[in-house]
Amino acid sequence: MTSVVVLDAKGLRALAHPVRVELVQLLRKYGPSTATRLAERLGVNSGTASYHLRRLAAAGFVEEDTGRGNARERWWRAVHEVTRLTSSDVARQEPEALMAYLRSVAAAHSLLTQRALNELQTMPRPWFDAFDISHWALRLTPDEAGRMREELLSVIDRYRRDASEQTAEGAERVSLVMHFLPEPAGSEPDPS
Repeated sequence: MTSVVVLDAKGLRALAHPVRVELVQLLRKYGPSTATRLAERLGVNSGTASYHLRRLAAAGFVEEDTGRGNARERWWRAVHEVTRLTSSDVARQEPEALMAYLRSVAAAHSLLTQRALNELQTMPRPWFDAFDISHWALRLTPDEAGRMREELLSVIDRYRRDASEQTAEGAERVSLVMHFLPEPAGSEPDPS
């Protein structure tokens, strides 16, 4: 599996649907699965999941896992570990797809947070102590924000483990959601 895919216009349009964003996330998080199993997790019918998996396959985000299943059961797997949007040109070319994609990602992040909150009271104490939802208001230049983002990504890369690597004893899956949300002066409410 290749590590990172940078979104182009075709990829952005393919991921501009919340079900597709969720499907890719589930395949990355839990590994290969069938449309039926993925549909159950998402609360959609298997036909809907199959349709969206085929669209994702056409765009190069997932592929059929031919080493699994049989004639009645198709297995799918993610092709990339990470999706990045780095080109402002793509964002300008496809503004509607960009907004649909970003809203889908935000909705998926909200679901992750809600699931964690639902499990918080029954979490083992060490994981409860590690749990955090934070918000900081910082004043940065665009250059500082870019450098900070790259530093944080570097830290995250140090802790990422390939699925094939041996994990440390006691290691569990952790979802990390990071947002850089600029608030330019023109977007601040008028104090009067």
